[in-house]
Amino acid sequence: MNLPISIVIPAYNEEDAILETINEIRTVCQNAGIQTYEIIIVNDGSTDKTSEVLKGTEAKVISHPHNIGYGRSLKDGIKAAQYEAIVITDADCTYPFDQVPVLLTEYQKGFDMVVGARTGKYYQESLLKAPLRRLLRFIVEFSAERKIPDINSGLRVFSKSKIMPILSKLCNTFSFTTSMTLAFMMTGKFVKYIEIPYHQRRGKTKVKLFKDSLRTLQYILQAVNYYNPLKLFLLFCGFCLSLSFIFFVIGLSTHLKTMFSLGVGAALMGLLVICFGLLADLLKQVIDKNVDL
Repeated sequence: MNLPISIVIPAYNEEDAILETINEIRTVCQNAGIQTYEIIIVNDGSTDKTSEVLKGTEAKVISHPHNIGYGRSLKDGIKAAQYEAIVITDADCTYPFDQVPVLLTEYQKGFDMVVGARTGKYYQESLLKAPLRRLLRFIVEFSAERKIPDINSGLRVFSKSKIMPILSKLCNTFSFTTSMTLAFMMTGKFVKYIEIPYHQRRGKTKVKLFKDSLRTLQYILQAVNYYNPLKLFLLFCGFCLSLSFIFFVIGLSTHLKTMFSLGVGAALMGLLVICFGLLADLLKQVIDKNVDL
């Protein structure tokens, strides 16, 4: 495989796994015939021995003076990459790097991004994660108008020239890959998903379930509002109309006039929301036209 690649890996307190990750990458590249590649490790303010471990490697290391976030680390690594094809992965041995040649083969067919969709018991949804993941996936799929097997997979191949114009708009924290998925989908880029196994991580997880889920939801809503605001307002309108229907059903079954009043109010609210959505969509068209000029 003659395609030169830049491999970007964010690392925060990964002393137990970073060396194994680097060795796996080298072995896979050698076996796959990838002769031209670079490994860029972004040490995001680690407080363990990650820095010391990295001194014994030939990887290019970018160091942050303190922890600033997963997304910011990837951004700095992407900016420093010298090759057009960029691979991102994690430093905790959860993603099988031996699947990267498969992703690269698909990427060379003309896709702007190829993503490894996680499978296996270590990616199975827990009782806490399941409703949050389903909510986020529903919003993203509704906005992108296509099925998305894995909205925030951290193993993906993409084009540097395609991501640089939107890099500043992407999230600096855990939601980077989610905002990246939406940005590529909603700007008409070609994205392919390939199923990959997902392994048990080394060390402790850095994800804070509730906090990071809320932050992800925030960036999803911001991204939808930026790229296609009408979609967001349609979602809220649908919620209002569904609520109105429920109120009317309850009113018919209980003969409570209050429920009918609430149903009318919710329906009017839905109408108001869609009007605001049309105005937001018109404003976006005006702004885009001015930018083009």
